[in-house]
This record gives sequence, C-alpha cells and structure tokens, in this order.
Amino acid sequence: MKKTLLFVSFILLGSVLFAQPGKVSSAVSFKESGKIAEAFSAIEEAVDANNPKAAKSVIQPRSWEVRGEVFQAIFQSKDAAVKKLSNDPLTEAVNSYKKALELDTKNRIAKSVKIKLTLLVNDLTNQAVESFNAENYDKALQSFEQILDVQNIPVMKEDNPSAVDTIIIFNAGLAAYNAGNYNKSIQYYKEAAKHGYNEGRTYQLLSQAHLANKDTTGALTVLQEGFQKYPSDNGVLVEMINIYLTAQKTDEAMKYLNLAIEQDPKNATYHFAQGTLFDQIGNQEGAIKSYEKAIEVNPEYFDAYYNLGALYYNNGVKQQEVANKIPASENARYEEEVKKADIWFEKALPLMEKCRELKNNDPYSLESLRNLYYRLKMMEKYEEVMKAIEDSKQ
Repeated sequence: MKKTLLFVSFILLGSVLFAQPGKVSSAVSFKESGKIAEAFSAIEEAVDANNPKAAKSVIQPRSWEVRGEVFQAIFQSKDAAVKKLSNDPLTEAVNSYKKALELDTKNRIAKSVKIKLTLLVNDLTNQAVESFNAENYDKALQSFEQILDVQNIPVMKEDNPSAVDTIIIFNAGLAAYNAGNYNKSIQYYKEAAKHGYNEGRTYQLLSQAHLANKDTTGALTVLQEGFQKYPSDNGVLVEMINIYLTAQKTDEAMKYLNLAIEQDPKNATYHFAQGTLFDQIGNQEGAIKSYEKAIEVNPEYFDAYYNLGALYYNNGVKQQEVANKIPASENARYEEEVKKADIWFEKALPLMEKCRELKNNDPYSLESLRNLYYRLKMMEKYEEVMKAIEDSKQ
C-alpha cells in the first residue's frame, strides 16, 4: 500500500512539474485553431516568473518563441477583442524572440526564430507605414527603429553581415523629422547619406533637420558636403541659395545662383531668383535682365512679369516724387519730369496687363492697373478695372 501511494505521489508531482510546458503546447494549439485569446492566456501563464508552476517553462527558449508567435497573431487579428489584449503586440513579439535567442544556448531554435523574425519585419513595416500615413510619427519611428534592431540581431546578419537597409534608415529619419525629433532625424539622415541613399535629396532633408534644430551652420555644412558629392544636383544648390538669402549673405547666394544657372540655364526659377536678389541689392539693370530672361524661358511666369512691372511702376512713382518737388513757378520743368515718370508707367502697363491675363482676379495686379490706367488717362479701361475690383469683393 505504501509503495502504491508513493507511485501516485510521483505521478502527481510530475503533473505539477510538466504542467507549464503543457501550457506552451496548449498556446500553440489555441493559436493554430484561431483561439488567440486562449493562446494568450496560456502562454502568459507559462512565462510568468511569479508563477511557481512556470519554473521550468519560463526558462525554455521555446516558450518565448511561442509567446512571440502569439503576439504576432494578436497584431494580425481583425478581432477588436483580440486587439485589446495588447497595446503594443509587436514590441512584445520582438522582446520575446530576443529572449528566446538569449536562452537558446545550444542553438536549437535559432533557425525557426530567424524565420519568424523575418516575418516580424514585414509586420513592423506594415505598422510603420500605417502609423506614418495616420500621422502617428512617433509610432512610425518606433517601428522603423525596431526593424533596424531586428535586422542587427546576429542570427539575422549571419547570411549578409555587411547588409544595410538604407530605405528603413531613411524612413526612420523622415518619421523622426515629422515627429519633431530633429536629433534622431539628423542621425538617420546622416547614416542614409553616408551610404549614398537618395543622393542629394537626403542632404537637402538633412539640412532642413539642422535648420529645424536652429543650426544654420550645420545646415550649410551638410549642403556644402552634398554639393561636393553631387555638384549637378540643383536641389542642393537651391537649398544653399535659400539659406544664404534668408541669412542676407547676398554674395554667397549670388555665387551659387550663378552656378545653378550655369548647370540649368533653362530653369526660369533661377533667373527669377537672381532678379529678386539683384533687386534687393539695388542692381536694377541686373534685375531687369534676369526677370526678362525668366520670361523668355517661361512666357507664362506670373511672378517674373509682376516683379518686373513693379520695378518699372516703382521707378515711375519715384520719378513723380522728383517732379512734385519742383516749385509751381517752374511748370515746364515739372512737365518734363512728369513725362519721365510716364515712361516708366508705360513700361509697367503691358507687364501688369499680362499678369491679369495670367491671373484674372489677382488683387495686386488689378490695383496696379487701376493706378496705371488712371495715371495714363485710359479712362475706359480704368472704369472696367474698377468694376472688376468691385466684383472681386463680392
């Protein structure tokens, strides 16, 4: 009788010792049959360090591998109730697979975990894209960083140790920038640039991250580096020009504008920018030539017509001020100076008329035309523009 009791006790003890590995098997069965909530409960019980029954299963690599599978299944589920089981299932999956590999000192499950990590990268990529499109940039950044983390796990790198996923690195920089994490954005853009990803475009974005971080010097430094690497990339040139213009460093801006025009003389924007810069520094002859060149390259360039028309119009206003200072007793001299003003206004008129043709209801063009028609005594057109101005206010 005593022997029988001892045998029964041994069986009972065995059932306690092996109960939790049974939970792992149950979790697998539940998951494969689509019962994800039950799989979740079983595997969490099996890896609970505070559960005395889990003493053996919690240290088994297979337990953590299965846990990773269950959390991936939670992420992939369309069932709202299942989704509520975890706020961040893919992070749990990443940590579980890493724990499995850490415990796998005899390298028994490395191959199967590697397959699951490869599938996990796909899930993380989908999560990153969905989060980015939903403007949840912090979550997108987290997912991109987790992809990089997974790709750097030794078992994942063994086939191609030198592989670098520049697309994910670049996207991590983009997500970080949109999340307002400019330091991380700079970190990832620098890494992408080092590997030549997106060529000059990455340097442009890197400079923008420096600017967002209140570092104009850093922005210019990376652009100059980008220009040395990609001297024919007009985007890098334009970015540099804009920074120099903003900083009112006109000599540097003009230097790079000339380079840009040399590289792409058919780009009307460059000629227009050069005209604007000449205008700012008081070189009217240079401004007129540049605006005219912009119009020659692009006959529909509204801004070039407007700026050139405004230049002529403002000269007319200044000349009228000269006339107004002449004493009333010197009428002949006054009329002579007024005629000089009218020459400028007459030059401005066709340019402003072209502006109206290109943008019919542009208020600035209409206002300029109103003043020009009145000044040049073109009263029929003056009345017509006045009506257009009134109609545009309704």
